[in-house]
Amino acid sequence: MVLMTKPKPFELAPLPYDEGALAPVISSKTMCLHHGKHHKAYVDQLNKLVEGTEFAGMELQDVVRGSFKKTKAEAIFNNAAQAWNHTFFWSCLTPRGAKPNGPLLHALERDLGGYDEFTEAFAKQGAAQFGSGWVWLVADHGRLAIERTHDAVTPMAEGKICLLAIDVWEHAYYLDYQNRRPDFLKAVTEKVLNWDFATENFERSA
Repeated sequence: MVLMTKPKPFELAPLPYDEGALAPVISSKTMCLHHGKHHKAYVDQLNKLVEGTEFAGMELQDVVRGSFKKTKAEAIFNNAAQAWNHTFFWSCLTPRGAKPNGPLLHALERDLGGYDEFTEAFAKQGAAQFGSGWVWLVADHGRLAIERTHDAVTPMAEGKICLLAIDVWEHAYYLDYQNRRPDFLKAVTEKVLNWDFATENFERSA
């Protein structure tokens, strides 16, 4: 007799640093709420939604891609994408922020005018996102681009390689910056972006 095992549930991944490690750019209070409440809620809801569906037991990124633009799976996509987006976002941040170098820096110069031009454009694009969403640095067929997406939408679902992202939902910054989203984006972009992580992602796109 073959025993049927229940698919392993999705789990909330721990932060790759202490909750207070990014202060004062992002406070421990914000990180506690954002990771421990908002991110966890997406994971918990996703586990409820996929039970008994074709998505149960899939890898998270496969759930995101498989449910993208499917009306009957909209709730699954929203929670799966937000679970993936947040896990990705935590890795985009580091208390040891440094500038990019090597091939990634050359690609920034080629496609986006250079590092300084990128940081200015990235923050401006994030500030320009109307309502909730994300701002991304992506590689698409070998070229770098900055993209904005609304709500849970992620370029990963469209086959693009995500290098970096910043969450521009209000819960990402409101405790620390209130309505000053541009200040939040400027601080994150200039001080705590993880360019080592971006380089790893860029190398996958080559």
